[in-house]
Amino acid sequence: MVAWHTNGNVLLVKKLLGHKRIENSMKYIGMIQFKEKDFETTSATTVEDILKLGQAGWTEYSVIRIDGKEVHCFKKPKRFSNYA
Repeated sequence: MVAWHTNGNVLLVKKLLGHKRIENSMKYIGMIQFKEKDFETTSATTVEDILKLGQAGWTEYSVIRIDGKEVHCFKKPKRFSNYA
């Protein structure tokens, strides 16, 4: 649960669990498995919007072309939307 709540931040997991070696913390990070329904999605077409989403913690997962215009698709786990 600590790995889930920290969005997989290995250093924070290490600190919270009191691990001395990061390898021990990595075991917990590897257990996180998000499902498609666990994500919010959005899209952007301008460079400014793409940069804003990236800075806000969104992850780009696809670029599609519609009528000659590139649309960048982003996702972010729903659970962490209130923190970023």
